[in-house]
Amino acid sequence: MLQVLGASTYYGNLQILRNVSMEVKAGEVVTVIGANGAGKTTLLKTIMGLAPPRSGQVVFQGKDISRKPANEVVGQGISMVTSDRDIFPEMTVLENLMMGYYPRRKDKDGLEPSLEQVYALFPRLKERQKQVSRTMSGGERQMLVIGRALMSAPKLLLLDEPSMGLSPRLIAEIAQSIQRLREQGMTVLLVEQNCSLALSLADRGYVLQTGQVTMHDKASNLMSDPTVKRMYLGG
Repeated sequence: MLQVLGASTYYGNLQILRNVSMEVKAGEVVTVIGANGAGKTTLLKTIMGLAPPRSGQVVFQGKDISRKPANEVVGQGISMVTSDRDIFPEMTVLENLMMGYYPRRKDKDGLEPSLEQVYALFPRLKERQKQVSRTMSGGERQMLVIGRALMSAPKLLLLDEPSMGLSPRLIAEIAQSIQRLREQGMTVLLVEQNCSLALSLADRGYVLQTGQVTMHDKASNLMSDPTVKRMYLGG
C-alpha cells in the first residue's frame, strides 16, 4: 500500500531523514520506533505532504504522492493523528467529528454509518457528543482525534505517539482501539516511543536512529533482539 523510497527530508539546511526506505502492506500494523529526535514524526510528515522529501519518493497505492499537498494526500486516503491532539476546542465532540467528514461531505449517505463506526470504537464519544471538546481529558481528546481521522474513511491511518502523556489505564484503552482497528482490516503506521506497546501491537517494525533505518524485522523478532531490548525496552 505504501512505499517510502530513499527519502531524504530537510528543515531548511538541517537534514532529518537520510535515505529512508520502508513499506506498509494492506492490513498491516507497522511501527517505527526510536529515541526522541530520531526523525519519526518527520517521517510521518514526509508521507503526509507536510514536509516533502528533497530526494526520494513516497508512493501510495502505486501513485507518487511525494510532492502533493496534505489536503490532496487526505483525498488519496491517508489520515494522520498528530501527537499534540489538536482539536477545535470551542466545538462540540460531534462538530469535531463532522470536521473529519468534510473531505467526504458530498457523500450524504455515509455520514451516519461513519459516526456509528466511531461511536462503536469509542462509546464515550457518543455519550459526550454534545460536550464542548476543550473540557475533555487528555485520553478523551486522543479518542476524539482518532475518531475524527477515521471519519474521512482512510485506507491508511498514521498515528504519532498516541500513548504520550496518558495514564496506564488510558494507554490500555487506546491500545485496545488500535487492536480493534487492526481486526477490522485498517492499515496503520504507528510511531511510538513506548516501544514495548508499539511492538506488541505491530506485525512489523522499523528502528530509526538519527534519521536512518538501522533495523527492520517482524515485531516479535525485534522484541527479542538484544540490541533493541538494551536500547529501547529497558533490557
